[in-house]
Order: sequence, then C-alpha cells, then structure tokens
Amino acid sequence: MPKITRKGQVTIPKKIRECMGLRLGSQVDFQICQGKYILRKVIKDDYLEKWAGHLKIDKTTDQIIRELRGQ
Repeated sequence: MPKITRKGQVTIPKKIRECMGLRLGSQVDFQICQGKYILRKVIKDDYLEKWAGHLKIDKTTDQIIRELRGQ
C-alpha cells in the first residue's frame, strides 16, 4: 500500500501507471466527485488540431501539388 511522503508525494503503483498510460513527465489531475477521489491523466490538446480549417484555399490537394511541382 503506497504511503504519502513528507512532501505530499505518493508512488502510483506500476499496474495503474501502465493501465493509464502514465510515463515520466505525464500530468495528472485530481478531482472530487460525489465523495469519490478521482485520478485522471491530463491529455494535452494536439497543437495542430486547433489550427485545422484556418487556411482557406479553394483548391484541391491535387491542384496544389501540381502547382508546386510545376506541372
């Protein structure tokens, strides 16, 4: 059974880390929900996803490639 250190730290058991996909540097979040304490892995947003759809071009991918290749 893990114990809390003087600094308030606790070791998450290996089976739980593996199941949750936690690795060195992973961020976690603690929440209280209806009297239960929940540990969740923080999933960072995809940095490119937020830009999807911002570039407005009326050409198809094939048309752009032909122009770039000079065909």
